[in-house]
Amino acid sequence: MLYLTSAVLGAALCCFAYLGLRARWVDGSLDDYVTARNSQTASTLGLSFLASGMGAWILFAPPEIGAFVGPLALAGYALGSALPFIVLGLYGPKIRRALPEGRSIAEFAEACYGLGVKRWVTLVSIGYMACFLAAELTAIGAITALLSDVPPALVIIGVALTTLVYTAVGGLRASLATDRWQAWLLLVLLLVVGGAVLWRLPSLPSGVALPAIPVASALSVALTLMIAVTAANLFHQGYWQRVWAAQDNQSLGRGAWLGGGMTVVVVMLIGGLGMLAAMSGVALGEPPMPFFALLTEAPAWLTLPALVLAVTLVASSVDTLQNGIASLLAARSEQRGVSLTTARWVTIALMIPVVAIALQGLSVLRLFLIADLLCAAIVVPVLLGLWKRMTPLAAVGGGVAGLLGAILPGWVSQGSFMAGVVAASFPGSIPTLGPFLGALITSTLVSVLLAYLTLAIRKDDHDSNHYYDS
Repeated sequence: MLYLTSAVLGAALCCFAYLGLRARWVDGSLDDYVTARNSQTASTLGLSFLASGMGAWILFAPPEIGAFVGPLALAGYALGSALPFIVLGLYGPKIRRALPEGRSIAEFAEACYGLGVKRWVTLVSIGYMACFLAAELTAIGAITALLSDVPPALVIIGVALTTLVYTAVGGLRASLATDRWQAWLLLVLLLVVGGAVLWRLPSLPSGVALPAIPVASALSVALTLMIAVTAANLFHQGYWQRVWAAQDNQSLGRGAWLGGGMTVVVVMLIGGLGMLAAMSGVALGEPPMPFFALLTEAPAWLTLPALVLAVTLVASSVDTLQNGIASLLAARSEQRGVSLTTARWVTIALMIPVVAIALQGLSVLRLFLIADLLCAAIVVPVLLGLWKRMTPLAAVGGGVAGLLGAILPGWVSQGSFMAGVVAASFPGSIPTLGPFLGALITSTLVSVLLAYLTLAIRKDDHDSNHYYDS
């Protein structure tokens, strides 16, 4: 079984590599490598948003939320997973008009605010994506150890190297080409694995109720997840690349809604399996993993398609993240006169610590929450860049205020600044609404206030100068 599993997983990775290498970028230019500008249809973008947004996390988080928190919080999580696509679908046409030759969120920030904010946004984006990469590779290692005798390190390194080869060579077009196939494959495998699990699911006890916590608590969890996931994923450069890859604004809008709709359905379905696991009385394990607990009740042959599903999920998100990091570095390299080859090598070098962290088998949930909170603190000031009254001072001030706002709820409730800092670092890896809501509201209010104050000061200065001139 060890050799069969290794061969099947190796074959899947080789197929992804073949598809990616076959779709090399067209004219050899940096622009086509980074954006595949104006080339993608709505259906291609929709499948790409689905594949790049899905990862091994959907086998862990949605089933656990469904099993322990209930359908309301699960719906919030599903909506939060889809909202970044929908926001870019609605906001993307304005971005394309304002920055027709744009290539990244960092260039958008520079066009709106200048070089200082661009560097800040670049750092946040790369840090978030590196954390996402480590989490995905850690997850595939854990799943491999759980479902097979294949050494987890072999699969972690195999996925990282395979995706790195075809994204380094083919750029965004390689990622988009594999996304199409990976999206269909993961949908088929989800139906196969989910159907087989449901077929062997123990009968539900009579009178059993859906898992649920009090409505207020469920709404709090749902809102927390929506803010965290949406804010963080808006700094996912892989999604921003697809804004300019779309053939036109209509293709972008339809693709975003298609990808968002499919994402909601997938998250709700797999989270529903977690609810059914809890309702059936199956032992969920320690730590609880409802989806994999269901596999223990399923036929032994199902572990192989489940592993292929996990590898597909991880590869589809990892190649997008790698290409997103490469695009940010490549655009920066072009301005400094450094070759695209150098940018690729920097991306490869970045993968070394990412893989090293993944090989440790550490939990990255707390790091994810901290990264999400940092993104939530600055996402509104960045997106307000298209508002004519916004200034660099308002953007930076709003971002700093957002960071302080994240600390404020714990500071006020516990009467200590350090207690607020600790609460904002999510001890116990438990997502709480206070820091996210504080970051979002404070950054928005301060950004808008500073924008109006700056405008008023400029007007007063203009009026004074006009008075003296006359």
